[in-house]
Amino acid sequence: MIFRAHKHNGRSLLGKAESDDGYHFSVDPKPFMEPAKEGRFQAYEAFGIEDPRIVEIDGEYLITYSAYSENGVRIGLAKTKDFKTIERISLITEADYRNLVIFPEKFNGLYARLDRPHSEIAPWSVWISFSPDLKYWGESQLIMKPCPYHWDEMKIGPGAPPIKTKQGWLNIYHGVFPTMDGSVYRLGLALHRLDKPEEIIAVADDWILQPEETYERVGYVHNVVFCCGAVPEDDGSLKIYWGAADNVMCVGTARIDQLVNHCLKNSRSPL
Repeated sequence: MIFRAHKHNGRSLLGKAESDDGYHFSVDPKPFMEPAKEGRFQAYEAFGIEDPRIVEIDGEYLITYSAYSENGVRIGLAKTKDFKTIERISLITEADYRNLVIFPEKFNGLYARLDRPHSEIAPWSVWISFSPDLKYWGESQLIMKPCPYHWDEMKIGPGAPPIKTKQGWLNIYHGVFPTMDGSVYRLGLALHRLDKPEEIIAVADDWILQPEETYERVGYVHNVVFCCGAVPEDDGSLKIYWGAADNVMCVGTARIDQLVNHCLKNSRSPL
């Protein structure tokens, strides 16, 4: 597990924890990745790095992360083969972008990614882009918007890297609802076509997880469940990992077929 941690000055870095069973983790006392102190990444990581997502392609693990600085938020891309040494590849967005995940397969020779520009023009919506080399991205399309008067009406964003199923790519995303007592973050589902991930088959009309436990409702940021990773198992189950109230990491399990059916049987339009 690669996770976000805060220094006492409030700025973020990435830590690493290991587990034999996916439930009990031992944390490495040394940081896994810190903001760059020199080179072209330094100016864009000065305020911290956070929200890592990991995907494995061709024997390498690609890690996308949010890089904060006085210049806004950009998405950085790094890679590793052993989780001991890490190589930064590129800053692959301009400001102001968050929540970028890469699909674990190529489509017609192109990498694909989902992200969420921080913009009120197409309010906090999910886009897809393609790349031949992970550095240069284009063919961008808006594919999913928040839904007015729903649990995710304020903003949405990709969570875990998409999970391949027989029916399509399962996308666990987060949605935000504004209240008089602050925003509430929940998790929902969308299903993308296997061969054309820019086409969404279904979006579940209601959430699959919301803040209920005390450690999800009270913490650094109240009322937040925020997913950056999920691990499919051979028995058809899925381990879903989420940050609770920006304070602790949690894990829960679900059946992949039940999540897909939930999406298909109770669906709404993505746009």
